[in-house]
Order: sequence, then C-alpha cells, then structure tokens
Amino acid sequence: MNQKMGTMSNHHPAAITIGVIDYANVWPLFYHFHPKGIAADIEMIPAVPSGLNVAMREGSIDMGPISAFAYGESSEQYSLFPNLSVSAHGPVHSILLFLKKPLLEALKGTVALTTTSATSVNLFKIIAAKFYHADPEYVNMDPNLDKMMEAADAALLIGDHAIHASWSNTSYEVIDLGELWQQWTGHWMTFAVWAVRNEVIRKHPADIRRIVEAFEASKQLSLKEPEPLVQEAVQAIGGTEDYWRHYFSHLHYDFDRPQQEGLQLYFQYAYELGLIDHKVQFELWSENMVG
Repeated sequence: MNQKMGTMSNHHPAAITIGVIDYANVWPLFYHFHPKGIAADIEMIPAVPSGLNVAMREGSIDMGPISAFAYGESSEQYSLFPNLSVSAHGPVHSILLFLKKPLLEALKGTVALTTTSATSVNLFKIIAAKFYHADPEYVNMDPNLDKMMEAADAALLIGDHAIHASWSNTSYEVIDLGELWQQWTGHWMTFAVWAVRNEVIRKHPADIRRIVEAFEASKQLSLKEPEPLVQEAVQAIGGTEDYWRHYFSHLHYDFDRPQQEGLQLYFQYAYELGLIDHKVQFELWSENMVG
C-alpha cells in the first residue's frame, strides 16, 4: 500500500514525520494521502503499531495513528485530531478471541495475549474484570494461533493476524471484542486515535492544518469509493471481495462525541483497574491552535 502514498524521503530530516502502519484497518486514512501534493516538508516513516507508539512517545515521529491505550499513557504530550480514528460500534472483525472451551470456563484458566496490541489486550482485561469478575492467568505471546492454543485456553489476536486466523480456523469458537464491548456498555470502542505531538503543533501550525485536511480528504474519498481498497486487500492479504466490503463498511474513522464517550469509559475502567496510572483527559486539535 505504501506506493499509494508517494515516495518516502530518506535524504534529509523532514520537518514533520508521519508514522505509517500497513494494517488494513487504517488503509482508508492513508490510501489517498499524497505527501508530495501538500505544501509542507513531510517524511513518511513505516512502523509497526508498537514501534510507532514508542517513537511517538520519544519524539522521533511527530504524528500518526497510535493505539488508544498508548495515547492514554502519554496523553499530556499529544493532541488528537477530532475527525480521525479507527472505531467500531459492535463487531470490528479483527480483534478476535479464540476459545477452546466456553468463555466462562476459559476465564478461569489461561489466556494468551498477542504482543502486538496494548489497546486490545487491556480491553480484554477490562471485559474480564469488569463484566465477568474474572482474573485469568495471562501469558504474552507472539501472534501464532496454534502455539498460543498449545499454551492457553483462549487466545487474543488482532489485525491481519486475527483476520487470517479467522479464515483458517475450523475448531475454535470466536468472539469479537468490539461486539462484546458494545453488548456490555452500549458504547463505541476506539482502537486507534490520530495523535500529534503538541510541540510540533506549536512549531508548524499551518503545516499541521494542511496535513489534517489531506488525511480527512483521504478518508472521505475512501468511504465514497471503497472498491480500490477492496481490490488491494484481496491481492495483498487474501480473502474475498465480499469479505473486505463488509470489513471496511463496519469500521468508522471519525472521532466525534460518541467515539470520545466510549473511549473515555475505556480509560475510566483502565484507571480503576490500575492498568493506567492517571485519569485521561482529551486534548483535541482545533483551528484555534493555528497561530
């Protein structure tokens, strides 16, 4: 997918660095984003989600789609773009719990957690503790379903790993965490937010505005014309056109009041359970930040 976003510069330190995650769930935000068409000095830096979270926190990447939990851990450093996220109100189809035995029994045993997602891992811990009053043994493992199931009664996978496992799975019950959250709370769940370091807003306010507008335009065009994403997903990842049409149509990319309220509840529970050590308050980017 990276070829859709223009050439990534390796020649000089760019004024603004943007982290790029090549997971299908963020494709609509990047697909029609063309750095060369923006009047700003931009460098696109490929990263895995966990790597982007660290790079943003340390300041080597200025903005990008970081995990919601990573934002919560360092929220004082960032502002969020109000119209960009990866959210769902119900099934998300790529945050999946695979079960050897019924959920209530598995929650009394061992659950293998993927090492690739802090947001989803902590979402599962919240669901287990708050809604089922359960405290299973957790083991962190690389995202390999067969090996995870050798060690545990259930396994949590996210992203493309979860999608592939759901296609090949024939023996395990599968529960969608987005759906489980919605059933218990009635709220949206936001898995990734679009964050920018506050110091970068202060240094490059006009450039940030242009970049935000370009990402929002990419989002709108992707939603209006999803077929290019569908075709690329079939070619790059596999599966059927119908699967990907359904997948993209059930993800949402706004971050308005309903998504903010759902994420605020997530952070409240995380704080109550000691998964995060402070109460999280959102700081939203707006035009009045532009000097």
